[in-house]
Amino acid sequence: MAELSVNKSLFYETAKRFVDIVCSVIILIIFLPVIIAVALIIRVDSEGPIFADTPERVGKDGKPFKMYKFRSMVQNAHELLREDPEYAKLYDRYKKGSYKLKNDPRITQVGQFIRKHSLDEVPQLFNVVRGEMSLVGPRPPLTYEFEAYDHWQFDRLTVPPGITGLWQVSGRNLLTYRQMCELDLEYVHGWSLWLDVKILFKTVPVVLFNSGGAA
Repeated sequence: MAELSVNKSLFYETAKRFVDIVCSVIILIIFLPVIIAVALIIRVDSEGPIFADTPERVGKDGKPFKMYKFRSMVQNAHELLREDPEYAKLYDRYKKGSYKLKNDPRITQVGQFIRKHSLDEVPQLFNVVRGEMSLVGPRPPLTYEFEAYDHWQFDRLTVPPGITGLWQVSGRNLLTYRQMCELDLEYVHGWSLWLDVKILFKTVPVVLFNSGGAA
């Protein structure tokens, strides 16, 4: 991996971690009834586990981790996209675009709803408590996305990846993959607690009114 060039003070990193833990625990307690309800609905709606079998993600300093998400797709969705010949054209569009698909046929009925309101992302709070993610940060890349990084993208790995971030409140699925990366880098180089607070407040209407497209 290329040498990383962004550093932050120990005080800032400690303060950010403290805020992450406190806020995540509070949100998990408040959302506990929602978490239980979503889990039950997913179980009834389609075959498969409650949590998505997500591919490994790459976090701070290039360390891999398992990201928790509620399952919003059919079983083995990622394997289908990459290995099933019927999905070959979709996979090509997926790689060339923003690593997302519009009208993705793998998404379940319940999955469409929980994605629209970002409920599938709630389990990532456990990743935050574990120290693998932050409330705010760059988008955590999949392993094969990371392997295709150009040198200018590596600074995205100097901070913990986030549940939300600058790109999520600046257009989300309306952005190209490169625009998303550029916004991640803008966040990394302007990293501050005040910026985190602003992004968190901007995330609320994005989630409530689904502005910028589904996550």
